[in-house]
Amino acid sequence: MGPLKPNLIELIVGLITFSVVFAALAKVLLPRINKTLAEREEATTGRLERAETVQREAQHVRTEYQAELSAARHEASQIRQAAHEEGLALLAAVRSEGQRAREDMVAAAAVQLEADRVIAEAELREHVLGLATELAGRIVGEPLTDADRARAVADAFFAEAEADTKG
Repeated sequence: MGPLKPNLIELIVGLITFSVVFAALAKVLLPRINKTLAEREEATTGRLERAETVQREAQHVRTEYQAELSAARHEASQIRQAAHEEGLALLAAVRSEGQRAREDMVAAAAVQLEADRVIAEAELREHVLGLATELAGRIVGEPLTDADRARAVADAFFAEAEADTKG
């Protein structure tokens, strides 16, 4: 009996035992293995789906963040532009106010100069009138006391002198 000619009883007993063990494994162990594999597949698939969901949410949040960042940059640009325009307006206002103050000061100085000129001219006329009267009195040899006549002559002389300088 060797390996090429097995004992028929042993062969039958072995086949029956193999069938019983195979049937037991197929009935008991294979459903448990399939159940475990299905649970693992479901867990893996569920995790993948959750990961994809989380990735989509992250992408959505990133898109919102980019939009907000873009809006913030745009708003900052507008604020800078408004501040620049406001600064230019303030600078123009300060320049205008300075120009107005300078013009007021120049006008006030011109009025003051004119007033000083008129006062100086009046004082000078009086002084020249007094000197002219004194000089005329020395030439004539006696003091001239007619102040009204002397004033009229001096006024006529000054009017003629002013007409000559203007013409």
